[in-house]
Amino acid sequence: MNSSIQNPQPAPTSVVFVHGMRSSGAIWESQVEHLQEAGHQAVAVDLPAHGTRRHDRFTLAGAFEALDDAVESLPGPVAVVGLSLGGYTSLAWAARPHTTDRLVGVLAAGCTSDPRGKPVRLYRDVAKTVAGAAYLGRRLTGRVVHPSVHRARLSVPTFRLPFRAPRSAPGGADLRQVEIAPRQTAEMYRPTWDVVTDSLTHLAGLSSVANVRAARVPVWFVNGARDAMRIGEQRHLAAARDGALVVIPGAGHDVNTEAPAAFNRVLTRALSDFARGA
Repeated sequence: MNSSIQNPQPAPTSVVFVHGMRSSGAIWESQVEHLQEAGHQAVAVDLPAHGTRRHDRFTLAGAFEALDDAVESLPGPVAVVGLSLGGYTSLAWAARPHTTDRLVGVLAAGCTSDPRGKPVRLYRDVAKTVAGAAYLGRRLTGRVVHPSVHRARLSVPTFRLPFRAPRSAPGGADLRQVEIAPRQTAEMYRPTWDVVTDSLTHLAGLSSVANVRAARVPVWFVNGARDAMRIGEQRHLAAARDGALVVIPGAGHDVNTEAPAAFNRVLTRALSDFARGA
């Protein structure tokens, strides 16, 4: 009897990619190409208010629906890879009691600062101010037509998150010598600041640490060494039933585009780990 019939090879893990705030699925081009060359099926979703779904308003329920549809479209075991907003969304989706049993793992990048806390509420409140200022700016510059308004220039405030990245040592010894590529600038629809306030309103009451604890699958955390969102990475790692943490030297928050070669190697290792536990 043919041995391939007796011992069929397991299907390669399919992957759903979930982008960060004010971007789109286009940021995953390097990762999708990398996985397809390795024989995996992969899809990069657009969350509500982003990319092809720019006319939808962001809600967590709508984001979950996008993930459900993407998983349904793919065969075999499935892993989810999310960056920033996409990482928080993926962890919350994986924590649901009725999440598909086809899920074998989550790779969460740039999302180890728990949304349940003052920093995110402050960021949301400042974003509301920026969104309001931007709307006023459009009024004053004539982009929103009103006969009684003269053209003028508006200075929109800038701000920083109220914390700094910790000085923990980077992990992944084989990644230390990786050359960091220039940031990619893929052309894509750029949502307004209104989506920030909507997204953070939905995230502010959630705990990503609690979602990691509730997830029934392995979770890999991947951060850029210069990312301020690393502030809670050890808490997140401790909460995972089966977790791993990789910090990529030289990269910042957008780790998959700032260090695509390193990120792709970590992704390959993570998928191999997920497959062993499936």
